[in-house]
Parts: sequence; C-alpha cells; structure tokens
Amino acid sequence: MTEAAHARGTSETGRFTAYDETRRTGWVGWVIFAGVMMFMLGCFEVIAALVALFEDQYYLVGPSGLVVSVDYTAWGWAHLIIGAVAICAGAGVMLGQTWARVIGIILAVVSAVTNMAFMAAYPAWSILLIALDVIVVYALAMHGGEVTSIES
Repeated sequence: MTEAAHARGTSETGRFTAYDETRRTGWVGWVIFAGVMMFMLGCFEVIAALVALFEDQYYLVGPSGLVVSVDYTAWGWAHLIIGAVAICAGAGVMLGQTWARVIGIILAVVSAVTNMAFMAAYPAWSILLIALDVIVVYALAMHGGEVTSIES
C-alpha cells in the first residue's frame, strides 16, 4: 500500500480499510508545538502577573484607560492563575491527555480575551500573546487526538 493511500485509509484497489491510528503523522508535531506554546504562554502570563503585582506603575495606560476598569493587582492575579493552569495543561498536552487539550483550548480563548482587555496597558505584548493563543487553539482543536492515539 502506498503511503498516500494508507493515510487516506484506502488500499491500492480502492477498498476502504481501517485507518491505522498508531501511525505517527506530521501533525503530531503541531500538537507538541501547542503544548510547548501553552507552557511558554503560561510562563509569559506569570511574568506579566508578577510585574503587575509588584510594580503597578510599569504598565502605562493612556487617558482612556483599560477596556475594563480594574486594579492592576486584580489583573495580576488573573494572569497568574491563567499562567499556572496553562503550564500544567501544556505539560498534559505533551503527554497526550484529553483533559489537557480541553483545558488548553479553553485557556487559550480566555487568555486571548483577557489580553484583548489588557491591550491598552501593553499592546505589543498582548498582540503577541493573542497570536500565540490562536495557534494553540488551532493545533489542539484540529490535531490533538493524534497524540492521544499514539500514546495509548
């Protein structure tokens, strides 16, 4: 059977055969990438949280303020919680855990929304994190199951 036919789940005669779920594909790399990105995003969130908690004056906001008017200490705690959970979920994704994929998608969406609201305080950082969140959601939603099927 050719490699392309094997990937489609068909034989060379055109008959459908069972897909070999234990076969590694290139998409597993995307899922591992998403796990590493989640781990890194968690670390970035923790860094942003610690800065917001210990140095309130670091983030400069224009006269319009943040989208949501909240104390920087509250933002710091929000980023700290998101970051800690993202670090744990990133490790779980790399181990092929389904719960980690679900939490990873939810956290990436929450992180993107949180950073959208935080954009007035530090726009470059927020835009970078939102872009990485989108990549994580794509990789986990489209191809996360391939790591699970290989590990089991």
